[in-house]
Amino acid sequence: MSAAPVRVFVPRDAAARSLGADAVARAVEAEAARRGTPVTVVRNGSRGMLWLEPLVEVETAAGRVGYGPVRAADVPGLLAQGMLTGGTHPLRIGRPEAHPFLARQQRLVFARCGVTDPLDLAAYEAHGGLAGLRAALGRSGAQVVEEVTTSGLRGRGGAGFPTGIKWKTVLDTPATQKYVVCNADEGDSGTFSDRMVMEGDPYLLLEGMAIAGVALGATVGWIYLRSEYPDAERVLTEAIARARAAGLLGPRVLGSDRAFDVELRRGAGAYVCGEETALLESLEGKRGIVRYRPPVPAVAGLWGKPTALNNVVTLASVPWILAHGGAAYRALGTGRSRGTLPFQLAGNVKHGGLVEAPFGLTLRQLIEDFGGGTRSGLPVKAVQVGGPLGAYLPEADLDVPLDYEALTTKDAILGHGGVVVFDETCDMAALARYAMEFCAIESCGKCTPCRIGSTRGVEVIDRIVAGTQRAKNVALLEDLCETLTHASLCALGGLTPLPVRSALKHFPEDFGLERAVAARPGAGRP
Repeated sequence: MSAAPVRVFVPRDAAARSLGADAVARAVEAEAARRGTPVTVVRNGSRGMLWLEPLVEVETAAGRVGYGPVRAADVPGLLAQGMLTGGTHPLRIGRPEAHPFLARQQRLVFARCGVTDPLDLAAYEAHGGLAGLRAALGRSGAQVVEEVTTSGLRGRGGAGFPTGIKWKTVLDTPATQKYVVCNADEGDSGTFSDRMVMEGDPYLLLEGMAIAGVALGATVGWIYLRSEYPDAERVLTEAIARARAAGLLGPRVLGSDRAFDVELRRGAGAYVCGEETALLESLEGKRGIVRYRPPVPAVAGLWGKPTALNNVVTLASVPWILAHGGAAYRALGTGRSRGTLPFQLAGNVKHGGLVEAPFGLTLRQLIEDFGGGTRSGLPVKAVQVGGPLGAYLPEADLDVPLDYEALTTKDAILGHGGVVVFDETCDMAALARYAMEFCAIESCGKCTPCRIGSTRGVEVIDRIVAGTQRAKNVALLEDLCETLTHASLCALGGLTPLPVRSALKHFPEDFGLERAVAARPGAGRP
């Protein structure tokens, strides 16, 4: 009797594919065939140790053994040295889950990512999937909403609004039609957690949306997907089709009397469409422009109907909450920031990747303990938290806990959990200018402060750096920032001053300023 094929796992995640994972998968199959050794290559998701991608894992009698980063040219040597039985090799990292980067995490949302074939629904269920949806189907909508409220889950897209309050508003608003909309237009620099869920565990997102649908009486859900995510689009399209065929989606969800289905819509390619009302405009086939509020989307959202609009990680957190209870989720975290958050570590860092941990982890722990410090080996100069509109924090502030409230004491935001590291060679004036320019380019143009103020901001920063009436232009820049903060219609214009003001405050020398000039808002006013 011939030996059973050895299962070899090669990620299909976009990050791994960009580093040659497809060529590695083909090389494993070809080299194993040449040797007459039967193998089955499983295309799993990424575990989030991105500096080790492509991370190849082999299923052995002692468990899975990882090797990385693997290139196609490495495969013959790996097989020659016994990779298929977990043999020793310079690229061998041992059991992935025992690696310090993973072992110190507490993974709820990302528990399956990198473990299973993302499209294998049976494997999803075998690893705990659908337990939350089954629990939701056995309860009333009000009970499900109460469980989510108890958990303390807040929106993971950046705003941090309590999910339970949003859902209760939708539940309590009478309407003949309601919707669930997933904001998958992940556009912040240095963020990739939404993409990793969609590519590595798509049924988790569909389950979370289905829970929202059956609880709130919404029969239709929409995923508004970032246009630059073709891999996620392919995976989600196939996952939705398989979910329908299996009865996870459709007129009778898991055999119940409740209906819920999901449609996928590719985004318009504009950063502002990540703002919930601009997203709704785009989803309705219009130009992505921010809406005036009230009414809020939970009352009058998509096509004027009550709409639960949440981002990917928010919805992907819900199945765990329903399966294990809101109180268990609330037991994690700190203060008003409950549960876990996937922190995405990028920039000038040795070990970039995804770290899921309870709120309260400090920036220093994230960068040094998980990230291994800067890739260049030079000291950290600044860390931007919360995407392109997040503040730049200096090395002195790295001990701040990563939670919503603690970061506000530093005039910063947590945002989507993206953390980008810069070493001492970076030019903070150039980064501040980039923030203003980014706002000018991505503005929808509806409000004057954002449309005009950001353009003038770029010009003012250029004058400061050039040495033209620096004190007066610093005062003018502060006035522009004040106007943007308080008069913009949405967070694009409202948050753009954060990186600019923080760069001026902490790194005035990069603007050619003395610290005394930039030490207080409006310093140097004529």
